[in-house]
Order: sequence, then structure tokens, then C-alpha cells
Amino acid sequence: MDVKGKKAVVFGGASGMGRASAELLAARGATVAILDRPGSAGAEVAAELGASFYAVDVTDFTGTETLLAEAVDALGELHISVTTAGGGSVKRTLSKSGLHDLDTFRAILDLNTVSTFNISRLAASHMSRNEPDDTDGERGVIINTSSIAAFEGQIGQVAYSAAKAAIAGMSLTMARDLGSLGIRVVAIAPSLFETGATAKIPEETRAALVRDAAFPHRLGRPDEYAKLALAVIDNPMLNGQCLRLDAGQRFGPR
Repeated sequence: MDVKGKKAVVFGGASGMGRASAELLAARGATVAILDRPGSAGAEVAAELGASFYAVDVTDFTGTETLLAEAVDALGELHISVTTAGGGSVKRTLSKSGLHDLDTFRAILDLNTVSTFNISRLAASHMSRNEPDDTDGERGVIINTSSIAAFEGQIGQVAYSAAKAAIAGMSLTMARDLGSLGIRVVAIAPSLFETGATAKIPEETRAALVRDAAFPHRLGRPDEYAKLALAVIDNPMLNGQCLRLDAGQRFGPR
């Protein structure tokens, strides 16, 4: 799909990988709507890009539906959906302080898996109304964010790993569900990236975290996520996959 002239939404577009994706899509000629938490820098980022901003809590599933509909109404159509919103917790299944509580586990799945599925199903509904393109009959591209934790989960990441593994696992099935409509679905599974969540990690700790990578031995950069998202959009043969973006990172148990 040629990005120029297309209409895109980016959930989590106020910072990190979402912001880099919104910036690159706008630079390549897409019209972008940013959806992110109230209190985020979304309005400022949108103003810089000539984009629109909608404040949304992705775990408010009904509110997400309403605001996405507003964004698409303003855009006119929806061709591209990128979701980077999410987060985790650090709790062991069983520790000296007791059992991993179910409320936290459910909350992490809601924040990552359920919200991603909700956004995807809603985006697909909007995309299904598009006129198919002249080449392959394509109507839209959905890009979701898994994590290296889906495959290389570490101690204390049981909820986050489960949530991100679910996002990876739904890609092929969802792509098959939506294939007859000309809608593609791909997940990206990044390793540790330079985001607000990693900004305060000391350099010595960073070096230890990336020592298992093949190359390069550093945290990923948000623009590298954005470049892969753009490549997915551009290449119609990329579908139903979870693409690792991790410099060959493979963790042992820690």
C-alpha cells in the first residue's frame, strides 16, 4: 500500500515508537490521527505534525470505539492502524510475598491484549468500507505491537509475556479472518527500545540487558520501529506474521 494520501490512526502516538510511526507516516504523505492517554503529549505532537489528537484510555473499550469513530469521521476513511499502546508489571507467579494476584494479571491483559483486539476489530470494520485498490484489492493494514517478551519472557514478566504472546498469536488468525476483505494484519515484536520507560536505566544496566544480542549491542530506536511499520504497509506480501525487531536478542533465564 502506498502511504501517500492514506488515512492513518496511531494508538500510543504521543511518544516512543508510536510517535516515531506517526511522524514517519505524516512525512510520507499520510493524514494521521493520534490517539493516546489524557495528559500525554499527544496534542503537542499532533500540532507539530499537522495531525489530529484524541485523548483516550484504551482500556475504556466503549470510549475507544466512540473516539475511533470520531477520528475516522474526521479523516474520511481509514487505511492504516498502528497500535503501540501497552505496558507491563513485575510480579512472579509465586514469591515470598505470596501469589501473583489475578487483578493485576487481568489488568495487564486488558491493557495489552484486549485493547489491541478491540482496536483491531474496530479498525477492520472501518477499513472494510473502503474501495479496494486497483492492484490487489487491498483495503487496509493493521499493525499491532507484541514484544520479545512473548518469546523470551523473563522472571516477573508472566502477565506481560502472556499478553504479548496473545498479540503475536492472533496475527495469523486475524489475517485469515480479514483476508477476503483485503485487510492485512502484522505484529511487530521489539526488544528493549529507547522509550520513556527505559530512559532512566543506567548505562551499565543497559549494557547488560543487550549483551545477548547478535548485533547491534544497544537498545532499539523508535525510528527503527517506524521504518519496519512503513515496510509492512508498503509490502503486500507481509501478512499474518509476528516480526521480531530485536537485533538477534535471545535471553537466558534471569
